[in-house]
Amino acid sequence: MSQPGSSESIKSVLHETRRFPPPADFTAQANISSEEQYQEMWNRAKDDPAGFWGEIATETLSWSKPFDKACEGTMPNTKWFGGGQINACYNCVDRHALTWRKNKAAIIWEGEPGDTRVLTYGDLQREVSKFANVLKQLGVETGDRVTLYMPMIPELAIAMLACARIGATHSIIFGGFSADAVADRNNDAQSKVVVTADAGWRRGKEVPLKSAVDESLKKSTTVEKVVVVRRTGSPVNMVPDRDYWWHDLMAKASADCEAVAVDAEHPLFILYTSGSTGKPKGVLHTTAGYLLGAQMSTRWVFDLREEDTYWCTADIGWITGHSYICYGPLANGASVVMYEGAPNWPDNGRFWEIIEKYKVSIFYTAPTAIRAFIKWGDEWPNKHDLSSLRLLGSVGEPINPEAWMWYHKVIGAERCPIVDTWWQTETGAIMISPLPGITSTKPGSCTRPLPGVVPDIVTKSGKSLGPNEGGLLVMKQSWPSMLRTLYGDHDRYLKTYFSDIEGCYFAGDGARRDEDGFYWVMGRVDDVLNVSGHRLSTMEVESALVSHPLVAEAAVVGFPHEIKGEGICCFVIPKGQTPEDAAKQDLINHVRKQIGALATPDQIRFTSALPKTRSGKIMRRLLRDIAAGKESQGDTTTLEDYTVLAKLREEDE
Repeated sequence: MSQPGSSESIKSVLHETRRFPPPADFTAQANISSEEQYQEMWNRAKDDPAGFWGEIATETLSWSKPFDKACEGTMPNTKWFGGGQINACYNCVDRHALTWRKNKAAIIWEGEPGDTRVLTYGDLQREVSKFANVLKQLGVETGDRVTLYMPMIPELAIAMLACARIGATHSIIFGGFSADAVADRNNDAQSKVVVTADAGWRRGKEVPLKSAVDESLKKSTTVEKVVVVRRTGSPVNMVPDRDYWWHDLMAKASADCEAVAVDAEHPLFILYTSGSTGKPKGVLHTTAGYLLGAQMSTRWVFDLREEDTYWCTADIGWITGHSYICYGPLANGASVVMYEGAPNWPDNGRFWEIIEKYKVSIFYTAPTAIRAFIKWGDEWPNKHDLSSLRLLGSVGEPINPEAWMWYHKVIGAERCPIVDTWWQTETGAIMISPLPGITSTKPGSCTRPLPGVVPDIVTKSGKSLGPNEGGLLVMKQSWPSMLRTLYGDHDRYLKTYFSDIEGCYFAGDGARRDEDGFYWVMGRVDDVLNVSGHRLSTMEVESALVSHPLVAEAAVVGFPHEIKGEGICCFVIPKGQTPEDAAKQDLINHVRKQIGALATPDQIRFTSALPKTRSGKIMRRLLRDIAAGKESQGDTTTLEDYTVLAKLREEDE
């Protein structure tokens, strides 16, 4: 962490004073509508977590058998709702299909080519029950693992809920991963069945999936059966007695399948998250605690109402899609928009067209997408009627203030609260976020912890830091939706998340807390620069760059510097044509003016693209290698476009 002579804290150089209180009419109807209500909930959850969560779990979830004890043990080995039995699928589907919601839209789906489907809660119950019977016919039993490697089509949501219905643990692999990555995850989870599709659509092109599965199965010894959805009609190789068409199996399946009651701590899913080196980590979430966290955070953060049309733009292959396309919204009986393709196909206005078409009221997307929208120009959203929107959300990484302001003005028309959410694959649900009915937001801050979340900012030695001192963001108290282990490797779980700061969960983010108690996440600690003994957040330098009218997007990394220890290298995507070299000095001066001489960039490199994952996160690790003139090391399976690396290296020569 620290180098000799350097402070243990991370120097914060970003200062934001603008405040945006929620509209009075929003507050009047909000689920949490007063500061006193929030504070009472937060204090009770901190002082009596078992009582707080036990009461909510009893009131809001449907149990097959009531739990005996809401919470037992201490972090990192806490168990929640011991003795209770429950089924996640029943809570997301059946309990709504048994009411008037039977005919309410559950999933409103649009394919990239423009084809559409709507599944009501009644439809969803029928389709999920049928596929649950298909899985049983293929030999899947409670406790088995099933891999889902699929495009963003309704069958993906149906398959994951069908697994939950029979107590099988699903492992969803994002459709952009390679065959080797699929094989590694199959083997680690010891998956019995793979569910896939012939292909999916992305920017007008077919993304082959079945062929990747075929290649992966040369190395996946535990997989016995493969189910294939016909999506694009692309020809595929079907192996007799191993491969089956989804539509053939579903045509013969019964729609009568009782949901299996499982223990509260039964593994609901494994989701693999890449490490910088070594094999991927299989984050394991259990049933009741995860479901409760996803359900309540959806209700609190998005102020969900019965009439809302809710759209989270993530892929279900990531945790955001698990929690905020499937389990969280469906547990609340919401109507969820699901879109298969890219935001810029067939043109840069696709997202705004979808919002106008379905009258979306809640829109949840990533800062990297917002910065792309800015680059594409205001004319695209301005072509569409976005007046149905009442709430905007941000997820995936810290949002820089200028992107926040654009989102507020151009998309929200200065009337929609923005919930800037901080959480992780490992936390299962949102941890720190504005509550849209009561929080006066500050651009770039995820504001305050939700009830049940007890964070702190500490040094490496565990000492709590004061206002505006940057340090390590930790959790000091267990919460229901936290991961329970890394599948098959509990020692790695303990070492990765609980060995840095005694008695605390720490998963790698730096942050500061301001004088109002608002949290400002400064990015991964791995992305902290050590410049002349001062530890600086790359996110804050990036934010300064993006505030310049020339800059559409920026990524900042460190590189070895013989005088300062680490220099600052800035990769900048300009708006429009690549500017002259004189513009580099202009940007350097701009950063100095914004945040001081300490953060003066050593290098400005203009580029047309940055290496990103398919979820939109910038892979700064690869940029560090380029800045240092090294070959790229570690896992690159999540990289969306490998040609970006080659172009950056060409520009470097």
